[in-house]
Amino acid sequence: MSFFNRITFQTPESVELEFSLAGIGNRALALIIDYLLLGLTLFGFFIAWTFLSIQLFDLIDKIFANSQNLGLWLLAIFFIATFSIYAGYFVLFETIWRGQTPGKRFAKIRVVRDDGRPIGLQQATLRSLLRPFDESLFIGAFLIMFSRREKRLGDLAAGTIVIQTQTSTALATLKISEQARSLYESLLQITDLSPLLPDDFAIIREYLQRRGAMALKARTALALQLTQQVQAILDLEKLPENVSPDVFLEAIYLAYQQKEF
Repeated sequence: MSFFNRITFQTPESVELEFSLAGIGNRALALIIDYLLLGLTLFGFFIAWTFLSIQLFDLIDKIFANSQNLGLWLLAIFFIATFSIYAGYFVLFETIWRGQTPGKRFAKIRVVRDDGRPIGLQQATLRSLLRPFDESLFIGAFLIMFSRREKRLGDLAAGTIVIQTQTSTALATLKISEQARSLYESLLQITDLSPLLPDDFAIIREYLQRRGAMALKARTALALQLTQQVQAILDLEKLPENVSPDVFLEAIYLAYQQKEF
């Protein structure tokens, strides 16, 4: 019996990655944190707008005799700007942080497309614009609890799901060579690992966990393919001398863990 709703993605390298869906609890925690931050932002905007609108109203009232509709225009602009900040908060963070907001990062969850790829501006915008409908009468919460893939209206429209981010597997479950332990320290100094995404790290970890059960030919080919892809992501022209693809991937695994934790 499984206590978590699991979902499996097939990568282009024919490696299956299994994730747990985020669940209503984690999503609620992320939303509470995001709304606290958003509330502080909107409060600051309200103070600034109040001061600015008073100054603007006085200025225009002195210049133009007929300024009776100015208050309505300022109020309309205020509501439009408030909604833009509300929606823009989620669009901005989910786009630049690859499916995470500050709240989602704290709750260790992430929005991805239905096929496991990172979301873009279009998906983040659709999810954000439909958020008010999801929160009306708790429609989104009911959909998350009773749908198999835990999708709210925004997820259905954007073709996204919310998953738990992978936690690191203990080093004891993987065989790491001494050569890799020496190499990873130099990688931390000479290489910027920030272009390597959590999904890339998950693929490397999955390979290292399963390579022992692979045929030698398939293992060699897959290790070489993964190594070439990691080199391209990190802009590494060539591997250090006498370093095999397996050792390189082990070192990347160790270095990425050090970067994260």
